[in-house]
Amino acid sequence: MKLAILGGGGFRVPLVYGALLRETNSRRVDEVALYDTDEARLASIAAVLTQMGQEPSASAQAGLAPPSVQCTSDLDEAVRDADFIFSAIRVGGLRARTCDERVALDLGLLGQETTGPGGIAYGLRTIPVVLQIASRVAALAPQAWFINFTNPAGMITQAMRSVLGSRVVGICDSPIALGRRAAHALGVDPERAAYDYAGLNHLGWLQGLRVDGVDRLPELIADRDALTRIEEGRLFGADWIADIGALPNEYLYYYDFTREALAGIRGSAQTRGEFLLEQQSAFYAQVAADPDSALSIWRRTRAERDATYMKEARAQGEERDAEDVAGGGYEAVALAIMAAISRGEPATMILNVANGSTLPGLPSDAVIEVACLVDGSGVRPLTPTPLRGRMLGLVQQVKHVEECTIRAASTRCAREAIAAFAQHPLVDSVGSARVLFEGYRNQIPELREVFGAG
Repeated sequence: MKLAILGGGGFRVPLVYGALLRETNSRRVDEVALYDTDEARLASIAAVLTQMGQEPSASAQAGLAPPSVQCTSDLDEAVRDADFIFSAIRVGGLRARTCDERVALDLGLLGQETTGPGGIAYGLRTIPVVLQIASRVAALAPQAWFINFTNPAGMITQAMRSVLGSRVVGICDSPIALGRRAAHALGVDPERAAYDYAGLNHLGWLQGLRVDGVDRLPELIADRDALTRIEEGRLFGADWIADIGALPNEYLYYYDFTREALAGIRGSAQTRGEFLLEQQSAFYAQVAADPDSALSIWRRTRAERDATYMKEARAQGEERDAEDVAGGGYEAVALAIMAAISRGEPATMILNVANGSTLPGLPSDAVIEVACLVDGSGVRPLTPTPLRGRMLGLVQQVKHVEECTIRAASTRCAREAIAAFAQHPLVDSVGSARVLFEGYRNQIPELREVFGAG
């Protein structure tokens, strides 16, 4: 099988390749096409993958050769005849991400990559690009399944569905990491648990954790000591979790503790984007200078990256637990999707899919994030506990903003873009929305390409 990875020079690509090296089934991915517009980054990541393939692995022990790797800056070459396509592109790179954060912060608003104004700016410049990609995939690999990790994942998945329909599925490591951490805190094998999770990408709640038919989540919510052992318990506090009766996705911190999140980010020497821009620039430069050490450089850089994730939300000097760092794994989810579809191995996982009638109160074509059953016939969402009250209201408001953003980017309408900013719950006025849009357009060339110079 052929897997095309768009954004193939991205720092996290080795995680996907590492998952492929753990695969021992005879029907497995044996060809990987890496696509990226930056050939130097492609070469660096190819060096990392080559060295990973030379290490002992489950597939090597089974007598299987590591998947071949081809690098290309030609999109058509990458996707042609692919069975699966994995997308993790970043339009504008980390330089644009720093603008996503700083333009908002300069107005006293939350500056974050996917949540609030930064997520809207990210979506506005990304949607035209992914729609072009979708059209090429439809022409050259119409039977391929498209696995989207490009952020904002729910918004991008929904935009691409207009071209690729149900064959595009969004993934994120946050909800499954939340579920696994909750299971570990209860002393439960995460593989035995069924997760009742619902919301949007980076805006959802774990409302139940069933083991042998029994919901164990109330037990965890009532156990303050157990809650302190997981990231979400420390972020939100036992009292707030008890008040809402659910475990929030870590990104809800930006909605529930906006003032504290803003103070934490503004009090840091760097935004997250600025840290990653500096760190990854150094990584690619080091690999270019010493390609024989590519894998060890990547592992060292990854450890630092993971340990500092959402640092602004933790107390000064507090380090992230090793279990929290290891709790995710979007690469494992991507591999599980491919295995379930290509080999008919049923699996349940939390994905971004079209709503249909799954979550009352949202349009049928809205992309939501819920547990799904995946098998040889495709992806089917499972019915979660309905969202109510503030949870439903917040999801409805943010989904409306996502729809405005998709329309604005698709039609290149500046007024619609400003409306998207103005209606987001983390933007405080229509005036601020106008300033945000002009600030982003002035500082991000890729956004000017969509909406003109103004």
